[in-house]
Amino acid sequence: MQQINIINAKDHVDEKVKIGVWLTNKRSSGKIAFLQLRDGTAFFQGVVLKNNVSEEVFELAKELRQETSMWITGVIHEDSRSKFGYEIAVEDIEVIGESEDYPITPKEHGVDFLMDHRHLWLRSSRPHATMVIRNEVIRATYEFFNKEGFTKIDAPILTGSAPEGTTDLFHTEYFDRDAYLSQSGQLYEEAGAMAFDKVFSFGPTFRAEKSKTRRHLIEFWMIEPEMAFMHQEQSLEIQEQYIAFLVQNVIDHCKDALEVLGRDIDTLKQYTQLPYPRISYDEAVEMLKQNGFDVDWGVDFGSPEETFLADQFKQPVFVLNYPKAIKAFYMKEHPTRKDVVICADLLAPEGYGEIIGGSERATDYDYLYDQIIKSGLDPKEYSWYLDLRKYGSVPHSGFGLGLERAITWITGEDHVREAIPFPRLLNRIYP
Repeated sequence: MQQINIINAKDHVDEKVKIGVWLTNKRSSGKIAFLQLRDGTAFFQGVVLKNNVSEEVFELAKELRQETSMWITGVIHEDSRSKFGYEIAVEDIEVIGESEDYPITPKEHGVDFLMDHRHLWLRSSRPHATMVIRNEVIRATYEFFNKEGFTKIDAPILTGSAPEGTTDLFHTEYFDRDAYLSQSGQLYEEAGAMAFDKVFSFGPTFRAEKSKTRRHLIEFWMIEPEMAFMHQEQSLEIQEQYIAFLVQNVIDHCKDALEVLGRDIDTLKQYTQLPYPRISYDEAVEMLKQNGFDVDWGVDFGSPEETFLADQFKQPVFVLNYPKAIKAFYMKEHPTRKDVVICADLLAPEGYGEIIGGSERATDYDYLYDQIIKSGLDPKEYSWYLDLRKYGSVPHSGFGLGLERAITWITGEDHVREAIPFPRLLNRIYP
C-alpha cells in the first residue's frame, strides 16, 4: 500500500492508499460520516460508511475534532460532484495528534482575530490558495529570469546608505557606526550588471513608512532586475513579458487555487496580451484633469488617481517619464527635457495601483554626483556607486516588482497582508 499526497489522488483511482491528513470539518448522519480533509497539498473529502469499517473506526470518525491529525487508509474514487474531483472511501483511521478547541471555526471571524492566529489561519482554504499562488509566482520568476539569461546577485540586507534617503528606513547599530535595513537592492544590482550584464535580486526589503493603506507592508519582498547595455524601452518590454509570464503560469498551474479565491481566469487572460499600453505622465495629468481630478503637474499620484488611470485600459498600463523632483536621484534625465526623468511605473488594473517601478539609470558621473548632493546625501557613502560611472559606464536600466502587490492583484485579494505568510504592518509584529 502506497503513501500518497491528496494532490496526487488522480494517479491512484481505485487503489488503496495511506495519507497523512488533518480534519478541517465533518458531518455525519446515521450510517455515514463525511470528513473534510487536508494534507498541505490539497483538500478533499473522506467518506466513512458504517457498514464498511469496524464499529470502533466509525465511532472515532464521528468524534474527531477539527484539526486532529491522523493517518487514513482507504480507496481513491472519482467524485464528479466535488470541485477537486476525487475522494477517499475510508477503511481505517489512526489518530496521530489530538486537537481540542481549535480557535478558527467554520463561523465568521474578524480580521484582527485571524491575523492574531495567522500561524493557524494559513491552514484554511483561502490563505492556503493565496500561498500556493505566491509559490508559483516565485517559481515562475526564477524560470523567467533564468531563461532570459539573468544571473542572480544577492544584495545585502544591512547597508550603510540608502538608495532613496533614510527617512523611511529602519536604523540599527553596526558595531561602531550606523546601518539600515535595506529598502532596495537596486544599487548593488547595478554593480552586478556591470560584471554580469543582466542580473536580478530577490529578497526582503523594509520600509518604515507609517502607512495603513491596503497596499503597504513594513517588510516585503522585491524582485529587482538590472540590465547593462539597455535603454528604457527595452526594459519595458522585459517588464511586460515578465508580468504576462507570471500571470500565464498562475493560470496554467493554479486553477484550483484561483477557483477557491473566486478569481476569474478570463479576466487574468487579458493581462497576458502584449504589448501593454503606454502613456506619459503629462498625458496622465491631462486625463485626470479632464475627469474632475484636482491635480497639478509635478505631484505624485495617489491611489484614486492610479485606479482611475488603470481603469481606462484592459491591461496594465505604463506611465512614463515622471517629474524629476518626485523621483529618485539615480534616474537618467530626459534628453530633451530637464524637468522629467526616463522612468515608468506599471499600474495594475482593478484598483491595485503600482506593481513595478523602473527607470533608465544616470550614467554621467558629474550629473549623478550633483543629484546625490541635491538629495541631501553624503557622496562619501556613495563613492562605490559613483565608481560605476568612472570605469566603463554604459547605458543600463532596471526595475523593481513588489512581490506582494503583484500577488494581491493576481489573486484578487483586498489587502496586501493576504499575500505574505506573516505580514508586518504598522501595528503588527505578531505572530
